[in-house]
Amino acid sequence: MNNISVIGSGTMGNGIAHVFAQYGYKVSLVDVNQSALEKALATISRNMDRQVSKGLISEDDKNIAIGRIKTFHSLKEGVENADLVIEAATENLSIKLDLFRELDELCKDDAILASNTSSISITKIAAVTSRPAKVIGMHFMNPVPVMKLIEVIRGYATSNEVTSLIMDLSKKLEKVPVEVNDYPGFVANRILMPMINEAIYTLYEGVAGIEEIDTVMKLGMAHPMGPLQLADFIGLDVCLSILRVLHEGFGNPKYAPCPLLVNMVEAGFKGVKTGEGFYKYTPGVKEFIVSPQFKK
Repeated sequence: MNNISVIGSGTMGNGIAHVFAQYGYKVSLVDVNQSALEKALATISRNMDRQVSKGLISEDDKNIAIGRIKTFHSLKEGVENADLVIEAATENLSIKLDLFRELDELCKDDAILASNTSSISITKIAAVTSRPAKVIGMHFMNPVPVMKLIEVIRGYATSNEVTSLIMDLSKKLEKVPVEVNDYPGFVANRILMPMINEAIYTLYEGVAGIEEIDTVMKLGMAHPMGPLQLADFIGLDVCLSILRVLHEGFGNPKYAPCPLLVNMVEAGFKGVKTGEGFYKYTPGVKEFIVSPQFKK
């Protein structure tokens, strides 16, 4: 597999493109939005500059890697030569199903179709294609160039051969692939999201404030980031979407999203991406400041 197509140039998509290009693969980065593609390339360049400053790669390595990335508006042109397509679009089932139907028609018969979904069923996605044995999950962690883990999710029909190929490919990226089966939330988010949701309930029920909750988890449990800060970083809309997948998939009320989370997302307070969630984010300010919405 030499030709990799990445669908979606947001945070996860540009991170995935960055890593594949860095490790010698030809990358087609596909997005309908020209400004999003320009922003993605700028982000990749900036992140590679950090790697250069830390001595992880050379300036020449950076320039060669950037040269391996081509951008496309057209899905057809962006995937026609792909050996592997990695979808990194919005965490929305209908969007993903429509996209995989289209990819199935546009891609080579032997192309592998992967999704970076963090919770949606690979089996369900694969079922809308004519190649379910060649559909798999590759759940990268954010930030992709830094985080070592890839959850490799086998759908019900994913073949052993495809699973082995993706496990080996992940190791070539110097990542640590972990094979998991296809159940709601997989492993990472099945464990992480209930913790975040419980932290939000703890705030909602007045047990403690935002800084207090995050401090307990950072100092008491040695977490590098408190759960409310982490929720902001992930995106509160993404957290809500995953919790709804868990709630619907298992039918268990313990996964029901906290009403406070629902209200915040509906009001447009989605965390870092919108400039405010549990904390308020101001460009150039590194200090974590609790959102005025939660000031007593």
